[in-house]
Amino acid sequence: MCGMAVSDRFDDDGTPMVLVLDDDAAVRGALDSLFRSVGYAAATFGAPDELMAFDLPMVPCCLVLDIRLKEANGLDVQARLADSDVPIPVVLMTGHGDIPMAVSGMKAGAIDFLVKPFREHDMLAAVNAAVAADRHRRRKENQREHLRSAFRTLTAREREVMGFVTAGLMNKQIAGHMNLSEITVKIHRGNMMRKMGAQTLPDLVRMAEALSVRPEPVLRQAACA
Repeated sequence: MCGMAVSDRFDDDGTPMVLVLDDDAAVRGALDSLFRSVGYAAATFGAPDELMAFDLPMVPCCLVLDIRLKEANGLDVQARLADSDVPIPVVLMTGHGDIPMAVSGMKAGAIDFLVKPFREHDMLAAVNAAVAADRHRRRKENQREHLRSAFRTLTAREREVMGFVTAGLMNKQIAGHMNLSEITVKIHRGNMMRKMGAQTLPDLVRMAEALSVRPEPVLRQAACA
């Protein structure tokens, strides 16, 4: 099973899409109509290979997945999706005898599971929660990519200053450790803050955390100097 292809850019204003994987054509048709009736886009699939060949749009999405498929185990499909580059929130559908499997799916990260036959209201509530979770994840990832792009514009000196600043050192201390004048440090710091779009020190610290730029090694370096 190959990975799903995705578009290059996330569109938060695009119509959210619900994907349905179920080998029962009647279930696929009913869910397709249900989701479209409330404003979602929908795509349905009768087999895992059809799903994995689909070009997933960069809009908030979720997958409604039947656990018991004729030629596959839905939990295996869920596991493969979890290993993909673009994880998608999953709502599981299950029969009464498959509840222990559904619980395993929840432990593996599924948003919810619904026992067939389910109420339309319950399905829509689960899908709404899954789409909201995907929207939040994509927004956070989009923000991280903006930060990574900004960080790549920093010079080596500016990155070093960023490390010292987020470690809590003052300009005078940084100047001493970098063998620079304090005015030069101020210039590097100002350029770094501008490029990162940080208005305050707490802003910069949050950015460093999001980028996994850890100040601890800098602190140890400063302590040993």
